[in-house]
Amino acid sequence: MNPVDFAAAFTRDPQAAPYPVRCDATAAACFAVFAAVLALAVDDGRRPDALGWALLLAAHVPLAWRRRAPLAVLIAVVAVVAPYHALDYMHLAPIPASMTALYTVASTGRPRRTLLVGALVVGVILAVQTLVDPHEVVELLRVSGWVTAMLVFGASVRLYRQLVESVVEKAAREGERKVVEERLRIARDLHDLLAHSITLIGVQTSVAAHVLVADPDRLDREALAKALDGIAQTCREARTEVRTTLDVLRAAPEGPLPDLAGLPDLARASGAALTVRTGQARVPAAVGAAAYRIVQESLTNAVRHGGPGAAVRVDVGLADEVLTVRVTDDGTASVAAGGSGYGILGMRERARSVGGTLTAGPRVCGGFEVAAALPLQAREVMA
Repeated sequence: MNPVDFAAAFTRDPQAAPYPVRCDATAAACFAVFAAVLALAVDDGRRPDALGWALLLAAHVPLAWRRRAPLAVLIAVVAVVAPYHALDYMHLAPIPASMTALYTVASTGRPRRTLLVGALVVGVILAVQTLVDPHEVVELLRVSGWVTAMLVFGASVRLYRQLVESVVEKAAREGERKVVEERLRIARDLHDLLAHSITLIGVQTSVAAHVLVADPDRLDREALAKALDGIAQTCREARTEVRTTLDVLRAAPEGPLPDLAGLPDLARASGAALTVRTGQARVPAAVGAAAYRIVQESLTNAVRHGGPGAAVRVDVGLADEVLTVRVTDDGTASVAAGGSGYGILGMRERARSVGGTLTAGPRVCGGFEVAAALPLQAREVMA
């Protein structure tokens, strides 16, 4: 057995081990053989006769069920071992079986039961020792010490197993939490990506349809080709981003993320005015990705809800180690601050994931505004 398997067997609940009766019966047979060798080889009391052998071997039979019924097995072992010692047979032979039964009770039971069992066993030892040789106080202390040590060892193993179990459960809960967070992150990424791309494709398709039906006799082929090229380009970009996202998910939790460098192309595709004032400041990848996704979703909402001809502006800057993102439009239509979908909720979650805040709502002078503050230094996210 390698060290890993041994550690797993040691920390596993003994009552949950596979084939407990078969394994314990094999161990009981080995203990019985060892006890017989001790009874023949060691001079510690008189050598067992027929009754002594019967009692010695009978003390090992209950051990086959020690994990099924620890307390009942201990009682059965003590009931056989006590007369064996009282008859002054070789005293060392049944000790391994007795200690195994004691250990099983201590390692599977509660502390109160372990204390009661220890007191009862020591009481039986005291009674037997008084009957056999009342003047052997040292022997009484020695045996009582072994009993106490075995009970303490079994209780320590039980506490250690409980500690390992609690650590494993905590790790499992943490793993489940990370899985949920990863699902939310993937949902946000897919929403941001697909909603933006589909909205642009819808707008460009509307332009192409308008060009086709507005004046069929004077078809503006250049405008139509430009609209169709825009649709094709948006599809290619969406396909590339989906492939990149899938590659990241297959490879590792860390991977290439969109950042502020992608904002010009994003604004150009949506027809928005863009201003970026970050200088040479280093923006962490997570913050840059959050800013990119917030701008992307804001532009999607502006194109979708701002109405025809709405002017959209994106301002990104730095103030006191905080990246500020502001997206405004002057459209006549607006989306409610709470939103009926997942766009604004996703933006708030994305800002919160890097320790930032986000507000979104109609402007007093008309239109809609999204404003986010994303700290460059990591901050603790409050629940």
